[in-house]
Formats: sequence, structure tokens, C-alpha cells
Amino acid sequence: MDVSKLPNHHPTPWDTQFEAMALPAMFARTTARAPDAPLLHFLGRTYSYAELLRDAEAFAHALKGRGIEKGDRVGLFLPNVPSYVAAYYGAMMAGAVVVNFSPLYSVDELAQQVADSGTRVLVTVDVPELYGTAEEVLKNSALETLVVSRLSAMLPKLKGIALRLFARSKVAKVSHGETVLYWSTLLAEGARGGSLPEVAPDDLALLQYTGGTTGTPKGAMLTHSNLSINAQQTAGLNPFGDPSSEVFMGALPFFHVFANTALLNHAVVSGGSIAMVPRFETKQVLETIQKHGATGFPGVPTMFQAMLDHPDLPKTNMSSLKVCISGGAPLPAPLRDKFEAATGVRLVEGYGLTESSGVVSVNPYEGTRKPGTIGQVVMRTEVLLLDKEDPTVIAPDGEPGELAIHGPQIMQGYWNRPEASKEVFIEHYGKKWLRTGDVAMVDEDGFLAIVDRIKDMIAVGGFKVFPSQVEDVLLENAAVKEALVIGIPDDYLGECPKAYVTLNADADTDDDALREWLNARIGKHERVCGVEVREELPKTMIGKLDRKALRAEVLD
Repeated sequence: MDVSKLPNHHPTPWDTQFEAMALPAMFARTTARAPDAPLLHFLGRTYSYAELLRDAEAFAHALKGRGIEKGDRVGLFLPNVPSYVAAYYGAMMAGAVVVNFSPLYSVDELAQQVADSGTRVLVTVDVPELYGTAEEVLKNSALETLVVSRLSAMLPKLKGIALRLFARSKVAKVSHGETVLYWSTLLAEGARGGSLPEVAPDDLALLQYTGGTTGTPKGAMLTHSNLSINAQQTAGLNPFGDPSSEVFMGALPFFHVFANTALLNHAVVSGGSIAMVPRFETKQVLETIQKHGATGFPGVPTMFQAMLDHPDLPKTNMSSLKVCISGGAPLPAPLRDKFEAATGVRLVEGYGLTESSGVVSVNPYEGTRKPGTIGQVVMRTEVLLLDKEDPTVIAPDGEPGELAIHGPQIMQGYWNRPEASKEVFIEHYGKKWLRTGDVAMVDEDGFLAIVDRIKDMIAVGGFKVFPSQVEDVLLENAAVKEALVIGIPDDYLGECPKAYVTLNADADTDDDALREWLNARIGKHERVCGVEVREELPKTMIGKLDRKALRAEVLD
């Protein structure tokens, strides 16, 4: 579709040319313009661009001194803490490829992705839950080094002392040694400086794990150019004037591709700042918005619902907020309307994928918008609608089709998965298009609406859950004979996984016991809202379990 000829309601012309930059160069350029400007506000402490750039450079030199070479993988197993920012850009300065790991991962999930990516160094924080998981993976995998940052060292001085003295249960006992190093040790090593490798825009920057169009997690390969251009595309959506005065509410977790682009790289490319919280807690988020005068808030629908439900919302000064952007899951119309009525802040819906560096389309922040759509594509991005049955054919005019995307932010493919990469891309009009697995419609103004999903992924509060992985864990229970997991509507999460099982003849268990057993063995975002034991599950004519038929039965 030639979107360049359609009405453009974004403030930046669709055909704007963007500069392909390496992310470290982008960070250094912004810092040079205003080194003392704030980049992070974190629990009462403010970090300047210059301070975080210095730490990133020190980390880069330390990695190189310890044998990390260009192209090696460095993993981040971190919540929203300042060391994430320095480690993210610092690893890239060393020429390494960053691998984001969710702090919600279990030991098995983290170990699997560490092995798949070939991660050599993993950075975490001395929070017991994260450190314990990371230490277990270090002991039982090819991971070479664990780097541990201290939460107390990232807080204002008095808060840090109080944490160490009065909240010791919230601080992990770190087994410091040859393979477990403190973050401060590496920064001291790297302070000596030295030379660093040249990093080019086309170099691989990030492995971001996703389910793609199947249930097997795969590492989307994103280059510096993919990420820096998507950050510029996102910045180009801002109609509010000087972007360096923007303060973004940083409640989205940085490990998520949406936050990587819409928060971190967006702030850095524009010179803005982030008022950051370690994780989403509604009261703390409301206080942070008011304290720091947040101007923009990218989030997922569950965050806006939680704010709407909180008793402190009516007494919170939200006047600084210019816009809230919802992504990661469909935005229910009643939630949008109630939120706008309660806050006076415009809430717009957007769309993106891990494979697209995070952002594909969004409704305009001012002026024309179309509720119920995912807005217009960002600059330099094109879309096709493919026939739902045969992607080699374009969908008939006016008919829904599988959304396919072409643009400078689209990934290079999946890490060590040539067949999966081949399946997710298709050639049309001499260009390579990313198949999204989502069925969409487009109107005469180029506004897109997602009307269905081809893939089986379940969207849980902005996270993607893969039914096959949950089913595999269920089948480890000796009582379970068959299992199917589907997403069912949930007012708060958007969708919630629910399991349906049949039991072996001698089984002695029930719905509640199975739910407790399962939820203790999977990630927090994967936890099911229920397990239903049945006499039988629907099957196809050849005897294969039929998730589609179950979904139709349950949801109808």
C-alpha cells in the first residue's frame, strides 16, 4: 500500500529521511549537547547524561579487558534500575550484542535463552529473586560471568544506607568470586580507559526474544540502525515542541522492546528524561507523575486500568501529562473513555512487534484519531494486507488480510533460525515484508484496525504467553493426559491463560490442585487463571488436539 499518498496526521512528513546511527554514537551526541541534563530520575536520585555515559564507557572498557569481543553476547537480567542504562549502552560500546531477559523468567526459561543466545556475561542486581535465579543459571550453564549491581548504591545516600541496615531481607547475599563480580568492580577496572572497537549502524545490537508466529521463543536480530531509526520515528510523532523538555513516565520494563524504543532510546535521541520506577506499582507511579511533571506515558492497558481503579487518582495532579500511549495489547474502548474522562489526558492506541524494534503505528497525539484502530504507520513504513489463506497473494480490496510490514526498523531475522526467518518474511513488489500473523483492515485514511489473530499467542497485560510452553509444563504432571491452553477475556489483563486438561485413569487431583501445581512452575506472566478438568478435549478429524475448536466453544 502506498501510504505516502494517503493523508498523514502525524506532525512529521511520512517521507522524512532518518539517520542510521550506532546507539553509542546516538548517546554520545546527545550527551555532548547537554552533558548535565537529566536522563534518569530514580527514587529520589537524578542521573545526568554525562554520568551514565561515563559508567557505560567504563563498563565497555572492562568488558573488553575481560575478553569480550565484537559480536559476543552480554545479557541483562534487570528491572528498571540505572545500571540497566549503563550496561545496555556500555555493552554496545564494546561491540557486544545485548540480550534482554525478563526478570519474570524462571531458572529454566533463563537458562534456555542464555544457551540459545550464547550469552557469556549476565548483568543482574542484588535482589534475592533475580540474583538467586541468575546464580543457579551460572552454576548449570555455559554462562561465564555474572555481574551484580547493588540496588543500595543506585539510591540516594540515606535511602541506600537504610536499605542495607533495615531491609537486609531485600538484599541478596552475593557469592563474590572469580565468576561473580560486582558492578562497581568492573566500573573501577574500566575507568583506566583504552580503545574500543568501531561500531557500525548495520552491526547487530540486540537479541530480543519473542514467540514470532509460533510458540518457540526466538531471538529477533535488531541492528543499531533498526533501533536508532525506530527511536527517531517515535520522536517524530511528538507535536509538542522542544523534545528535550519531555519527561517520560518510565513504568514499562526496559527489557520489553516497547520500552526499549518508546522510553529509553526515544528519550536519548531527543534529549528528554525518564522518571523511572523499578516496577509498576500504581501509587508510586501516580506520585512519580506528579513529582516530576511527567509529560508522556507509554504503557499497556493494565497500567491505565490500575490507575483508574486506584483511590489516589482523583487527588493526583495529572496536568503535566500531554498524552498516554497504549500498546502491547488491545485497548478496550470503555477503559479509554473512562480514563480520559477521569484524567483529562488523551489515551491513544498504537501497535508494534519485537520484530519491528517496537513501534509500527500509532494514533496521532493531537487532532484526528480513530478509536478502535492502531492508528497510522510511522514514517518510512509501508504495509500490505496478504490473503489470509495464501500469503503469496494480496488480499482483495476492502477485505481484511494478514498485516505485512516493510520499513527500516524491521529485524534482520531470527538468531540461528534460518527456517523460521524464511517463514516470517515474504517477497512482494521487489521488497521483503514481515508477516505479523495479525489480520487487519485499513481505511481510506490509512488507519489500521486489527480484527483477528492468526497466531495463538495470548496477550497478557502487554506480555506474550505461548500456549504450547504452558501445555508442555502441564504434561509433566503424571496425572495429566492431554492439555490445551487458550486465552480468555479478562477485564484487567486483556487476556488470561486458562488450561483445559484430561486426566489419566488413575489420577487423583482436581482443578485447584493442578492450577497451584502449574503456577508454581511457570513465569508470573504465564500463570493461568484456572485449570478445567474435562472428560475429553476437541480433536481434529485426524485426532490432533484442536485449540481452535476449543477457543470457539469457550468464547462463544
